[in-house]
Amino acid sequence: MTDMAELPSEPSSWLSDRELRQVRSEMPILYVNVVPVRTDAVGLVTEVALLLRADEGVMSRALVAGRVMYHETIRDAIVRNLEKDLGLAALARIPLSPTPFAIAEYFPTPDFGTFHDSRQHAVALSYVVAIDGECEPSQNALDIVWISAEEAATDEIAAEMSGGQHVLLRHALAHCGVLSG
Repeated sequence: MTDMAELPSEPSSWLSDRELRQVRSEMPILYVNVVPVRTDAVGLVTEVALLLRADEGVMSRALVAGRVMYHETIRDAIVRNLEKDLGLAALARIPLSPTPFAIAEYFPTPDFGTFHDSRQHAVALSYVVAIDGECEPSQNALDIVWISAEEAATDEIAAEMSGGQHVLLRHALAHCGVLSG
């Protein structure tokens, strides 16, 4: 085991594209998935934000997602990925506890599990995070749409999502008491 004193306080860089492809081919990568929501005065979910993305030429709705970087806390990864996709003015209320509502395991093999990511085997800790500010699409997000919590649970929205993320969205809604089961 490496002495913690030997670890750098901050990583000097992230993996190059070539290094990331190599690592992705050999081991699971840790991610966070975030379901951004708006809540009413008593904390009930009223709206859910979904991103519009174009991946491999296909348009789909998606949750906020991103890697956890080396020497980064889960809380910091949630904040960084929310700011990356929703902008700096999103004003996220990060959960007090870093305990996820679900853990999603993405496999590169289609139909191997519930969740699919053709690039890699990934494990994602999943959170619901209330957003108080204004959101603007950034990075890979082409647009952000806020829909009612009830609409987010529909088959129409599920059909617009890929990789099994509609299942995770429904788990989040059930976790927040919007859906039963």
